[in-house]
Amino acid sequence: MATFAAAAPPAVTRNAAQALTAWAAAAAVFVWAHGTNPQLSMFWAFGLAFGFVLQRGRFCFASAFRDLFLLGHGRNMKGVLLGLAVASVGFGLTMSRQVPMTSLGFDPPTANILPLGAHTAVGGILFGVGMVLAGGCVSGSLYRMAEGYVASWATMAGLMGGLLAANFTWNWWWSASMADAPRIWLPRYLGHPGALALTLLAMGATYVVVLWWEHRSGMVLPATREPAPPSAGVADDLRALGRTVFVRGWPILIAGAALGGLNVLLFSAQEPWGFTGEVGRWGVMLSTALGFAPPPMEGAAELPGCVMVPTDGALANHMTFQVGGMFLGSFAGAVGAGEFKLRIPKQPVRYLQSLGGGVLMGYGAGIAMGCTIGAFFSSIPSLALNGWAFAIFLGLGAWIGTKIISRNA
Repeated sequence: MATFAAAAPPAVTRNAAQALTAWAAAAAVFVWAHGTNPQLSMFWAFGLAFGFVLQRGRFCFASAFRDLFLLGHGRNMKGVLLGLAVASVGFGLTMSRQVPMTSLGFDPPTANILPLGAHTAVGGILFGVGMVLAGGCVSGSLYRMAEGYVASWATMAGLMGGLLAANFTWNWWWSASMADAPRIWLPRYLGHPGALALTLLAMGATYVVVLWWEHRSGMVLPATREPAPPSAGVADDLRALGRTVFVRGWPILIAGAALGGLNVLLFSAQEPWGFTGEVGRWGVMLSTALGFAPPPMEGAAELPGCVMVPTDGALANHMTFQVGGMFLGSFAGAVGAGEFKLRIPKQPVRYLQSLGGGVLMGYGAGIAMGCTIGAFFSSIPSLALNGWAFAIFLGLGAWIGTKIISRNA
């Protein structure tokens, strides 16, 4: 009589074990935070999701701008534009419920509708130069930190220093530019449908320009897909799905759409996606502990966006959990895909370049009240003119940055 041995269960790889450990730690923090304050657990969960998508899609705003000027292709920019379009539709619907009568002069309370002035231009240029020099924007530097890039830790240290410098000079900028600068929310002038339509048309026009730029440069990149292996059953299908989500890199369009959708959900729950306000708070806490705290920031408490407003001195708040979740989500994505490796720059000058780029990004984000997340990816969907202005000067700064690195290459 023939005997049949039971099939051995597939072995758990080292990468899978590390990822499962990271996700188990994330779940433990979620349970603890939920028992302490449900708001903390919500922001922790959003942070995990943002970080995982950023890492799996290798989604970096710096690459989107830099690759246009340096390499001539717009693959990453197309992902950014799709994410902005998804977020704009969701934000528009949410804000139409928050402020149905735009003629009354009220702005949505948490939308990133920021003062538009000289500080926007200077902040955008400095941030654009800095992100190209550092080799990544704030979100890109964060997921690279989680992948083991040591230089990105220097970038984050520089970011904190730049934000602290912006805090020390905030009151000058407030008097010179911010206090009397207009906050232009397009639905107030065009209504909700008109503002959303204009925003989507502007994105469509930008997409056409990106296509023209690619063809002009001769760098139209074809979409590539790995052929799917033949499936022998449900188990093979599930394994293939797991590899698609956790091991293979995500297409940039999928990552952009996912980040846009997550931003809509977070805004609907409380406020748009942000980052630098919390990192700035850490810098102020550190400087205060060392005895040189910056002066109180005039007008900051009444502004939305990534403005650093010290709270009650608590070590952690909801934004701490969001930023921490983004790091752990990126780390879990990296180890699960086998993409974590300690990477030490071969040339020490790379540390200085990363640190300096981080300082420029931090100072620019500080006076512009947000980075590529808060002042761009959350401001344009807020249907606010300041988001488009920041994007234009961000692009100018990125162009300057590419000229600098091209000459020093």
